[in-house]
Amino acid sequence: MLEQPEGLWMQVSQSLPIPLEATLTCAPGEVLALVGPSGSGKSTLLRTIAGLVKPASGMIRCQGGVWFDSDQRIDLTPRARRVGFVFQNYGLFPHLTALENVVEAIDRGGPSERRREAGRWLERVHLQGLGAREPHQMSGGQQQRVAMARALARNPDILLMDEPFSAVDRVTREKLYLELADLLKGLSIPMILVTHDLDEATMLASRMVLLSKGRTLQSGTPDEVMLQPNSTEVARLTGNRNIFSAVIRDLDPESGELILNWGGDSIRAEPVDGLEIGQEVSWVISPGDVSYRHPGTPEDRPAHTYLGGRISTLVRHGETARVLLTLEGEPERILLFSASRQMVQRSGLVTGGEVRIALPSHKIRVFPLLEEPHEQRHHLARSRIGI
Repeated sequence: MLEQPEGLWMQVSQSLPIPLEATLTCAPGEVLALVGPSGSGKSTLLRTIAGLVKPASGMIRCQGGVWFDSDQRIDLTPRARRVGFVFQNYGLFPHLTALENVVEAIDRGGPSERRREAGRWLERVHLQGLGAREPHQMSGGQQQRVAMARALARNPDILLMDEPFSAVDRVTREKLYLELADLLKGLSIPMILVTHDLDEATMLASRMVLLSKGRTLQSGTPDEVMLQPNSTEVARLTGNRNIFSAVIRDLDPESGELILNWGGDSIRAEPVDGLEIGQEVSWVISPGDVSYRHPGTPEDRPAHTYLGGRISTLVRHGETARVLLTLEGEPERILLFSASRQMVQRSGLVTGGEVRIALPSHKIRVFPLLEEPHEQRHHLARSRIGI
């Protein structure tokens, strides 16, 4: 194991009561998002770092210190771990004011100094003048700010946030995203955010770990995980609707590309080690990687597959539109692609209209078919999935 003097390094495992088999790292100043469906172990991992849950085995190191080591029988108390924790329901003391809630987290200096420091933290989260209010007198967004101020006022070695925006409405949430991103920029501690919202992870996190049933499926930047899935499971969990089964028909002798037979159409994809002609596979492409072809545009670009179909559904969502395309041929196949609002207007895309699309081979991910295909199944993992 490599030594990590700063930041977080953890490797934990257990089979009961909640299965865990995860390795996490988070550098000082980095925001790491833990994403996954309900029951994937996100909150359990957070509580394990904080010392609220004891794993069966493993090690947790943070900022150069050992917090947990099952072999050495080290298990620091939650207080000794100096964790700043923002709970899903905020966890504020209902009988204390906002200022008093923050004061409770400060364990240095005299009473007057602690109150002054608590006041400065309330100012940093834009709650100046509201220190005398109790939680029941504050909105959800204001309570969230108090919880954040209290977590940071402790001068923690790590900041843990468990679904911190789930209790506020969308408009408030959008405002809090900007405030939190600005607040976190100046911190030099590891920060871990648990969320089920991939848009939230994309906006706030520099790196993301996708979990399922307590194990790590993939880690990387949010774009890497969502646009370059390493398995069909990852693609489904990140809300990709374009997951299909096909058979490898041939290999292009010049480019080495795979030629897939998909419902009679030939789909070109980059070569993958270990796959053979005649093998059944899954292939995936992100809706944003499907290109609309304007009428009259030559279809002669190498390493591209051109397909035609009819728009069965078009849903506008802000500056983009989600388009379901029913493709020509048998059996009926439906593919999802994204288009900008300007493209929809300029090209006159409408429900029932016929269009051509291009699939770049280097954007198609091909995997061995290890399970029954779920051609049109998708997970509402992205809040903007739209369709």
